[in-house]
Amino acid sequence: MSFGLARGRTLETAGFGVESADLPAFDAKNRAAARVDPRAWFETPGRTFEIEIGSGKGTFLVQEAVQRPDVNYLGIEWAGEFYRYAADRVRRRELANVRVLHGDATEFIRYRCPDAIAAVIHVYFSDPWPKKRHHKRRVIQDQTLEDFHRVLVPGGEVRLVTDHPDLWAWYEAHAARCATRFTRRPFTAPGSANAGEFVGTNYERKFAREGRPFHAMVLAKR
Repeated sequence: MSFGLARGRTLETAGFGVESADLPAFDAKNRAAARVDPRAWFETPGRTFEIEIGSGKGTFLVQEAVQRPDVNYLGIEWAGEFYRYAADRVRRRELANVRVLHGDATEFIRYRCPDAIAAVIHVYFSDPWPKKRHHKRRVIQDQTLEDFHRVLVPGGEVRLVTDHPDLWAWYEAHAARCATRFTRRPFTAPGSANAGEFVGTNYERKFAREGRPFHAMVLAKR
C-alpha cells in the first residue's frame, strides 16, 4: 500500500534511518550475540534514551527532539513508507538526537535490546486491531510488558495513549495484571504538546477534530 507521503520527493534515510535487515543475524542458540545497543547509534550515546513504538510520520519525535536536545530518541516504525518519511524528516532537520528503525518494535525490544537502557517507552495511538482474532497483534501483551520492564531503567516509564475504548480496556486489564511490576500513574503531557493535547501526534489531532475522547496512563517500573 502506498500512502503517497513523499509527493514526488526522494526520501533519504542515510545517517538517520536503520533497517532491521542490516542488524546482526539472529541466532536463537546464541541470543547474546544478537543483542544490539541502539544507544551506540547516536553521536552522544551517554544521554538519556527513549523509545517510541509506532512513530508514523515522526511528528512526536521531531517535536520532542527539538524541545529536549539532551535526550536521544529511537522511533520504531513497521510500515516502510512511514519509516522512510520519518527518517527523511529527521534528516532534513538535522536532528542528531533522533534515529528511526524500520522493523517490528516488540521483536526488537525482546530479542535485541540490552537490559535497563530506556528511560521511557512511548506507545501512542497504536493500532487497536479491533477483531478478536487479531488481539494477539496488539503491542501491549503480558509478555511485551515483561520485555519493557527488562529494558527500562529503574523507575522508567511506559506511556500509553489511545482513543479506542476497547483497546483502553485492554490496557487497563494488562496494567492490573502487572501491578507487581509497574506502578500506575496519571499521564502528564510532554512539553512539546500544544495546550489541551496529550501528545500532539498527527493521529491525536485528526481524532480530536472528530471529537473522539482520549485515554492515557503511565506505568512506572517498580
